[in-house]
Amino acid sequence: MSENTFTLDGKTIEFEAGDTIMDAALRTGAYIPHLCHNPEFEPHGSCRVCLVEVNGRRVSACTQPASAGMQVDSASDGINDARRSLLQMLFVEGNHVCPGCEKSGACQLQAVAYYTNMLSPHFTHFFPRREVDASHPDVAIDYNRCILCELCVRASRDVDHKSVFSISGRGIGAHLTINAPGGKLGDSTFASTDKAAQVCPVGAILPKHRGYDQPIGERLYDKQPISIIGDVATQKPGNGGDSHGG
Repeated sequence: MSENTFTLDGKTIEFEAGDTIMDAALRTGAYIPHLCHNPEFEPHGSCRVCLVEVNGRRVSACTQPASAGMQVDSASDGINDARRSLLQMLFVEGNHVCPGCEKSGACQLQAVAYYTNMLSPHFTHFFPRREVDASHPDVAIDYNRCILCELCVRASRDVDHKSVFSISGRGIGAHLTINAPGGKLGDSTFASTDKAAQVCPVGAILPKHRGYDQPIGERLYDKQPISIIGDVATQKPGNGGDSHGG
């Protein structure tokens, strides 16, 4: 066995210097469920959905450096139970009404839930009162759907160099904030062509002037699971998804 390999669910995975478990897995086509990870940005580890067990210790695959000989478990009953619980908490903490959402079928949260067999909320819904910010001429933000993955925060800061978004508050009070005098997207320097407009894994950042433009059966994850299709942010326009993330 090569010095630069580890095993993931019994499969040998090669890695390069500086790789995390997630980096190496994605490069070899091995899927580990995740939401806040995007290989274009520094790993964040906030969603914890990429939870794996390494030599008996639970860690986030997107932040754990790969090392030779490690035994990584991503598919045990215990890991899958914990992952489903995390997803269930994300669903009940927000207002995710999938049947009426224009991102249904092209939403990464929904796709990961299906992949992990998370088919019920289990916990009591919070039903928080959250607004929709439609102040921008080209893009709307539905805070009901935000899962605090911080992908838009990182994209706006590191790629667009605008720092339009940030996270304020802690715990259940944490929320996405617009860094503008009035706190509205329309008051900011945000543009629909920004990288931050392309990376949302759910339906929180949406382009205006169009919606429900992909028929049922033709949406991103309608025909194949996320483990084969990949993340929302990696898709090209016209591939049943949305170039604005979703």
